[in-house]
Amino acid sequence: MLQISDTIVAISTPPGRGGIGIVRLSGPESLSLTRKLLQKPDFQPEPNRVSLHRLYDPQTGEELDRALITYFRAPRSFTGEDVVELSCHGSPILLLQIVDILLQLGARAADPGEFTLRALANGRLNLSQAEAIRDLIDAQTTAAARQAARQLSGELSTRLQPFKDSLLEIIVPLESSLEFVEDDLPDLAIEGISARLSDLIGEIEDLAATFRTGRLLKEGLRVTLIGRPNVGKSSIFNALLKQDRAIVTELPGTTRDSLSEMLNLDGIPVLLTDTAGMREATDRIERIGIERTKRAIADADLLIVVIDGSAPLTEEDREVLSQARENRHLIAVNKSDLEGFSLERVRESGIEIDAELIAVSARTGDGLEALRDEILRSFAGSEDSSGGFLITNARHYDLLRRASESLRSAQDLIKQRASEELVLVGLYDALRYLGEITGETTPEDILDQIFSTFCIGK
Repeated sequence: MLQISDTIVAISTPPGRGGIGIVRLSGPESLSLTRKLLQKPDFQPEPNRVSLHRLYDPQTGEELDRALITYFRAPRSFTGEDVVELSCHGSPILLLQIVDILLQLGARAADPGEFTLRALANGRLNLSQAEAIRDLIDAQTTAAARQAARQLSGELSTRLQPFKDSLLEIIVPLESSLEFVEDDLPDLAIEGISARLSDLIGEIEDLAATFRTGRLLKEGLRVTLIGRPNVGKSSIFNALLKQDRAIVTELPGTTRDSLSEMLNLDGIPVLLTDTAGMREATDRIERIGIERTKRAIADADLLIVVIDGSAPLTEEDREVLSQARENRHLIAVNKSDLEGFSLERVRESGIEIDAELIAVSARTGDGLEALRDEILRSFAGSEDSSGGFLITNARHYDLLRRASESLRSAQDLIKQRASEELVLVGLYDALRYLGEITGETTPEDILDQIFSTFCIGK
C-alpha cells in the first residue's frame, strides 16, 4: 500500500491562481532533489527555517522563480520523513512546471492523502487525527472546524483510552481464571464484572449518541420548502438566504425545478432547498419538477410546509400536509402582512395539525427569526455528558456501536455462566473495534478507502 522508500511530490495549495503556491516533497531524496532545483550541490538549510532562493530548470539552466524554501528534517516533520516545502508565486503553470521537473528528477506524484498516510505510518498521528485533518479542510462552519480541531488535538483518542483500560481490567482476571483456576468464577466476581460492563456500555453509548448532532454539524441539516404553487416558498427561500436567489413572480408555477443553497445558522450548515409547487402537473417540464420535489422530500431532514395564511386552505394544501406528516416538519403560515391572514383558520380547517405553526411574512421579514429558531431546534440536544465533544464520523459511530453490541453479548454470556473463552471473544472484539477508530487494528483496505477521500497534496 505504501512505498516508504520513495520520495513523493504534489502541489499542496488549492487549484487556481493565488499569491502563493506550495509544492511539497516528502521522502529520503527531498533535499537532494531540491539541491538540483537550486543548482547548489552543497545546499544544507537549517531545519525549520525559511530562506529565499532562485529555482532553475536543471536541463536548460533557465530561472523559474524565486521561492521560499523550508526544510523539515526527519523525524521532526509532518510525515516523519525529510520534507521540503517550496513556496512559489501562485501561477498554476509555474507550479505544474516545477512538479514536472521534480518528477523527471525521480520523485513520484503523491496519491490523495499520501502525506497524511505517511504521517500515520510513521507514528506522527493516529487514524482519527488523520481523518480530522480532512474534516478540518472540509469544514463549512466555525462549529464544524472547532470539532475537527478538537479531534486533531487527540481528544477522541484521550476519551477512548479509559474504555480500553477498563476492558483490559476485565479481560485480565478472566484470562487468569481461564489459565490457572479450574473452578468457575464465584457469584460475587461475576456480579462485579457484569456491573463494570454495564458502566462501560453506558459510557460508550453516551459517546456514540452524540453522532446524530455531530453528523448534522459536519454534513449539514437538509431543509426543504414544500407547498402548493404561489404560497411564497421562493420568497421565504430568498428571505432566509438574504438574497434574491430564486425567481419570484405572482404567476403560479414560476419555480419549475429544485434549487439549493447553503445557509449558516449559528454555526450549523443548512442545505436549504426550494421546490416546485405541488399540484397536478400541466406539462412535461412541470411533471419533472414535481418528481424532483418528491425526491427532495425523501432526502430532507426537515420539511417546511408553506401555507398562504391569507386565503382558505385548498385541497392541494391538504395533500401537501398529508405527505409531510410522514416526515419531521413544521408549518410556515406565510403572508402575515396581508389583510385576512389567520392562524386560527388553519387550526380550524379540519386538517390534523401535528407540527408547530409559525406566522411569517416573506415580504416584511416578520416571523423569520422564529422560523430560524424552529429549524435549529431540530439540531438541539448536543450538550450532554460528552462535554461538547461530538462524534462526527460515521465510521467512528459504527465502530462504537459494534463495540457496545459486543460488550452486551459478553455480558449476557457471563450472566448465563458461559465459559470464559466465550465471554472473552466479545471482550476482545470490543477492544479491536475501539482500536480500529484510532488505527491500531484497522485493516489495510479500510485505510485505502479512507485516504482516497483526501485531497492530493495533503
